[in-house]
Amino acid sequence: MLREATLKLVLWDIDHTLIATRGLGREIFADAFEQVTGTPMREQAAVDGMTEPVIFRRTAQLHGITSDRTMFNEFARRSTELHRQRAHDLRERGHALPGAAAALDTVAAMDDVVQSIVTGNIRAVAKTKLQVFGLDTYIQFPYGGYGDDHDDRADLVRSAIARTRAAKGAHVALTDVLLIGDTPADVAAARASGVPVLAVATGRTSATELAEAGATTTINDLHDAAPLHDLLR
Repeated sequence: MLREATLKLVLWDIDHTLIATRGLGREIFADAFEQVTGTPMREQAAVDGMTEPVIFRRTAQLHGITSDRTMFNEFARRSTELHRQRAHDLRERGHALPGAAAALDTVAAMDDVVQSIVTGNIRAVAKTKLQVFGLDTYIQFPYGGYGDDHDDRADLVRSAIARTRAAKGAHVALTDVLLIGDTPADVAAARASGVPVLAVATGRTSATELAEAGATTTINDLHDAAPLHDLLR
């Protein structure tokens, strides 16, 4: 009897893991928020590790607005348009983080490894952000988990695994999945999903804090490819 093919799956976070938008993301959020609600954004809810529907809902609450899914869907449409319109600004103001391109290349060179995304971003926005910095080449976007799929980040991990299994017709063991992110929320999502997590201290959380949150391995930035090899052996 033929054995089912097996794969390893790497799931990348985007913001502060692969790229930095240097404030442009907040500007676009504020513009889309005002377009949809008619209210200028005075403050934004916490964003680190949160999915876009949660950030939108909590930001609306801060402004005394009760939102629903229809309102979020319109926000998502406006946000997608604004990111595309401001791609040049993103390229000029933002940047790929040190070692990001090389890390994607390193994983791509490994046999039987698929790379996709788990992010709180809307799917179309995630694609635009990575395309702007030339980081989209090796990413299988249809396999990922995105903010417009679920509110909870652990559900995004589960969705990405299920989509990869279905698309590739291959077995993907939880131990053969690696989530890479920069926040305690990434670590929590990986642990809740039963998969290893490589935490990168390129966001607002230190390597020590990420280790204390339960990361499998922590690194200061993506220049160090050794942990990727070790965790994907």
